[in-house]
Amino acid sequence: MIPHPAPSLLTSGWLNSAGPLDIPDFQGRVLIIEAFQMLCPGCVSHGLPQAQRIARAFPSDRVAVIGLHTVFEHHDVQGTREALAAFAHEYRLDFPIGIDRQDGRLPASMTAYDMQGTPTLVVIDRNGLRHFQHFGHIDDLSLGGIIGTLLAAPTAGEPDNATTTGCDQTGCAAPTRA
Repeated sequence: MIPHPAPSLLTSGWLNSAGPLDIPDFQGRVLIIEAFQMLCPGCVSHGLPQAQRIARAFPSDRVAVIGLHTVFEHHDVQGTREALAAFAHEYRLDFPIGIDRQDGRLPASMTAYDMQGTPTLVVIDRNGLRHFQHFGHIDDLSLGGIIGTLLAAPTAGEPDNATTTGCDQTGCAAPTRA
């Protein structure tokens, strides 16, 4: 995926947050968005546990994790704030969870991010650029590599301390970090 600005989060409310959140609120941190539905088996068995592991594994001042409840089926069962709050409590989800705004057949953020379904994982860099998006399960090792690469990259306005060691007859050395 070619990095490009992440769309705004179009939500109707939030759990585990003092107020509404959007992409600029996470400037300077890598942002992980886990889009899920309560009745999605892959979300409950893979996506949400992985989001919890990420939230525990990385310092919150470097990596932020949020959930995005994107209900596109069974609205009458899982479409209420009360049902989501009970679910979040039961599964001990303590990271912020946005409730994707219903604007039609599909939720608004789900549409803006062109998601194929749930679970969907989105990784946004410290400058607000979407670098990675995946529908389904991704293994922890691969995801950790993506997060680590983004943590090592400079943020906007920060100097890139890469220095080139040069080329000779045997090849060209890659830049190194000073």
